[in-house]
Amino acid sequence: MKYRLFFLQLAFTFISCSDSQKPFHLPDNANQLLHGDSTKTWKIARRYNDDIRMNMGPCFMAYRQTFKVDHLVQDNNEDTRDCGPNLTGKWNFKKGPEGNSFIKISSPDIPKLLNTEKDYKYFKVLKLTEDTLKISFKHKQYGDTYRRITDILVREDLDIGDRYFHH
Repeated sequence: MKYRLFFLQLAFTFISCSDSQKPFHLPDNANQLLHGDSTKTWKIARRYNDDIRMNMGPCFMAYRQTFKVDHLVQDNNEDTRDCGPNLTGKWNFKKGPEGNSFIKISSPDIPKLLNTEKDYKYFKVLKLTEDTLKISFKHKQYGDTYRRITDILVREDLDIGDRYFHH
């Protein structure tokens, strides 16, 4: 009886873990969802550093990222004092070797802005709907420490509560 219960728990754990590890498959209308009819602007609703929710100060609260039908992408960092330069580049959807979906952004601005040598960055797509874009990426911080950043973005026009989060 003890062994049956153990194997049942082991099987349940295996199934639960493998379900949460399944890659997100982009919907057929992914381009339309990302850029709308011609352009669509997203704002950060929540940001996590590894699994810890981050406080969002003025730069995060004002941050907007606009995707365009012609595969251009740009943000508005320069519009907010002391938030750094804008990022302007090209975007494309890519499929990873394990079936994960990514947004690849290419720009000569990326090495300086994201502390990398490459002029592109992959953002793993975890969710994409009319209202929500959830992405995840590795970011080099403080020397050689890498963290997993997860952003939950929403359409700019959505009024959502609890964006200005403090512990």
